Amino acid sequence: MERAAAGGWRGWREATEEALYGPSGFYRRPEGPAGHFRTSVHASPLFAGAVARLLCRLDAALGHPDPLAFVDMAAGRGELVTGVLAALPAEVTARVRGYAVERADRPDGLDERISWLAEPPRGVTGLLFANEWLDNVPVDVAEAGPDGVPRLVLVRGDGTERLGEPVSGEDARWLRNWWWPPAGTGPAPGPRQDPTPVQGGPRSPGARPDPAPAQEAPRPAGADGAPGAPLAPAEGARAEIGLPRDLAWASAVSTLDRGLAVAVDYAHLAGGRPPFGTLTGFREGRETAPVPDGSCDITAHVALDACALPGGRVVTQRAALRALGVSGARPPLALASADPAAYVRALAGAGQAAELTAPDGLGGFGWLLQPVGFPDGLLDSPDAVLRDALLVDVPDHEEQ
Repeated sequence: MERAAAGGWRGWREATEEALYGPSGFYRRPEGPAGHFRTSVHASPLFAGAVARLLCRLDAALGHPDPLAFVDMAAGRGELVTGVLAALPAEVTARVRGYAVERADRPDGLDERISWLAEPPRGVTGLLFANEWLDNVPVDVAEAGPDGVPRLVLVRGDGTERLGEPVSGEDARWLRNWWWPPAGTGPAPGPRQDPTPVQGGPRSPGARPDPAPAQEAPRPAGADGAPGAPLAPAEGARAEIGLPRDLAWASAVSTLDRGLAVAVDYAHLAGGRPPFGTLTGFREGRETAPVPDGSCDITAHVALDACALPGGRVVTQRAALRALGVSGARPPLALASADPAAYVRALAGAGQAAELTAPDGLGGFGWLLQPVGFPDGLLDSPDAVLRDALLVDVPDHEEQ
């Protein structure tokens, strides 16, 4: 497959890797991700509080292990792990080890209890949480030419594109299994999933670490599908080839000995793939053309159902946060006269919760829930503590 050629042409995966993480890459800039966009972490401390409650539930289901790990993938400047540690009760904090996984250098003044790593620690028990990491794991882009054959999209540093060689091998199998299945067939068997697309609204990713070595991880469902019929999408149709994300997620999950891995991102599911892809750029809070020169973030929505390993499932952030106590309900008016200051605080919190759970914004993000080291049949388990810890009773789709 043609990934580089004379004139500076490269596949989008290679170009994005350099533009985001190279020596002069976007995520090496001193202002950090928060200087350009907000994640749920930046939107409200309610998000870190909800993740802390999830960690407490998981702690109970695991039998209160010592140590209990909290691994913050794509940690940015450590905002989430800092917020989670601050929100935990003292009894849990005493046993928690916080890990921030990030390519950038450790920021000054970060809590000394937090270990700053380039890769997630292996063999830990606890919660691995990847808030908007996978959308910045670089992927190649395919486009159907006039003959209907999907070809690799090549790009130069100024953003100019042209079509390269036909997509083949594992990339073609991934497209067939997860994006363009042959007529009359569905996607490869995978996790329990909602046919309604899960899509986020405003762009708000965090910074991204290196994925751990893919060969150490199990293969995700669909990675080894049969060749099947030829792909024949309509001319101009585009797709982001998500296999690198599947492997990166599987590798991250494999570092857990026991616990729960959660990937949060704006996403789409089989049956609702965007016909022209989602590749875009962001700079200083605004959407811009994706130019791989290090001047902007380059991102694409995530096929979370393809990433899921056996036992994993995808729910909306709205449903997950509601299950963790973030509802957005307005405080009773009676509180305004009884305690005006408390009413103002509660009203501000309700506004923040509403932003986090808005179905056409952050609440529309997908949460991929991946239990690790638990027995099969979790969805039918009568253990209330276990069900709460793994968000078993959170619906795949919630009426808006």
